Amino acid sequence: MKKFFILIICLLLCSCSFNSPVFREVIIDEEKPNSTKLTLTMDGDALVHSPIYLDAYENGRYNFAKMFTELEDTFKSSDLMYYNQETILGGKELGYSGYPRFNTPDEFGSTMISLGFNIVSRANNHTLDKGEAGILHSCNFWNKYPGILTNGSACTQDERENPRILEANGITYALLSYTISTNGLVSPNDYYVNIYSDERVKDDVQKIRGSCDLLLVSMHWGDEYKSIPNDEQKRIAKYLADLDVDIVIGTHPHIIEPIEWIKDTLVIYSLGNFISNQSKTNDYNRLIGLLVNVDIIKTSTKDKSSVILDNLNSELIYTSYENSSNYKVIPFSKLDDSILKDYKSYKIKYESIIKYYDQNIITK
Repeated sequence: MKKFFILIICLLLCSCSFNSPVFREVIIDEEKPNSTKLTLTMDGDALVHSPIYLDAYENGRYNFAKMFTELEDTFKSSDLMYYNQETILGGKELGYSGYPRFNTPDEFGSTMISLGFNIVSRANNHTLDKGEAGILHSCNFWNKYPGILTNGSACTQDERENPRILEANGITYALLSYTISTNGLVSPNDYYVNIYSDERVKDDVQKIRGSCDLLLVSMHWGDEYKSIPNDEQKRIAKYLADLDVDIVIGTHPHIIEPIEWIKDTLVIYSLGNFISNQSKTNDYNRLIGLLVNVDIIKTSTKDKSSVILDNLNSELIYTSYENSSNYKVIPFSKLDDSILKDYKSYKIKYESIIKYYDQNIITK
């Protein structure tokens, strides 16, 4: 925007009398930066064991929404919401199933969409659980929703090679998703599930990095039930940071691991479980997950733009159930001892894990 300033120059004569003032127009180019913002919420593994979908079945239909009513207010302020669909939506024709080869009703995915989740990772060690038929059904389900950004499993090579970029509030964003393991199952091609390799991720990132403001990479990695990332996770995190990825979102360990910054890259090593029927032993660590929130702020001028991550914070969540029924995911801010005995001590414990590398991480 150009601002015009009138500079009044008064010339004094030696006699101290004044001539008529001289007006000079000075034009200064000063463009006001334009800022836009999105709030991103990231959640962990939706591990839908058979007791969960059986508990959701009511009057001939699946009602998963009742399990997430305590989170509705938490999600209202988010523009973008991510989670990992750990258990494939493989279609009822293949029969719904739990561990070890999962198949989850489509209604679970529909519920996540209704809650506001619009970024979904589909690369994990259970992607191939129902073979080609399950993959194709899953692709067809998610492809019905063009406003939902998914990655990690594709129906065609072209779909894998051309990940979508979406835009909200003037900010473009993209997701790449990879898994280290497929539980020994082998895909007939390289697009049904994205298997991680340094070469593949480098090629994928270089193709898309210049076309989006925000690049997320979901990594299904690490050791199950370990609260500290292993050496390979640390190496890959550094590698992704060197590739200029904005956020690395870790899944698979099923318990919370730390958060850290590597240069300007936010690395969340593991969000733990979003919902599951896993054991209540080991200090409930398989039932306590993490929500991470961060603001994406884009500042633009005529010639350039920049994106920063700000206002990073996190909140613990707990999957409550009794006798394989009445599943409900509850933020710690709504807990009391009647729901989870000694929940305050668990909060202290898991917050210390979150802050293992960085004491400045904010926890609610």
